[in-house]
Amino acid sequence: MSHLIAPSLLSADFLNLERDIRMVNDSQADWFHVDVMDGHFVPNISFGFSIISQIKSIATKPLDVHLMISDPDRYVADFKKSGADNLTVHYETCIHLHRSIYSIKEHGMKAGVVINPHTPVENLRDIVAHVDLVLLMSVNPGFGGQKFIEGTYNRISRLKDLLIQLNSQAVIEVDGGVDTTNAARLVEAGADVLVAGSAVFNTPNPAETIKKLKLLS
Repeated sequence: MSHLIAPSLLSADFLNLERDIRMVNDSQADWFHVDVMDGHFVPNISFGFSIISQIKSIATKPLDVHLMISDPDRYVADFKKSGADNLTVHYETCIHLHRSIYSIKEHGMKAGVVINPHTPVENLRDIVAHVDLVLLMSVNPGFGGQKFIEGTYNRISRLKDLLIQLNSQAVIEVDGGVDTTNAARLVEAGADVLVAGSAVFNTPNPAETIKKLKLLS
């Protein structure tokens, strides 16, 4: 498949959030990426259920919700009710990861697992056959606008090999420091979905930037 683009609303203009959502609707983007942070697992706080519901009421593309929270199992039904289409949980927070993934699927969402930059890709060996997507963080989670970690290219390649080896159909998503300078190399390494926040919303023409990321031009 052609790679997908998921602009991260964490970098949108919160005073003009409806405007930015409609821009993404009209752009060549494929998903909305929504980061949920609790101030515990990561040192920041972001969108809650009411905001996600409002985003869903305007968005015409799937909501790719990334939970950077402790004990995500408590809230699976709430995120489904709020409008999540994909729900992704951190390997580092889920004591019973298979149970978490199955719960997400039972609630009718696509299920994903995320790993931080320091977590070995090989730790996912026993879960990749059961998920719809794997999200590799290419920065340490919690804040937008961070510098891309160069070792991510190698991690994507190793993950791609693991998925092929285990006959997993999961797509590979990359989040953190993605922009027009590294997008082509990320896709070449095996990434299927690129999350871009400040690289989109902090440019003079976000829709044109999305187009460049989509076309890799």
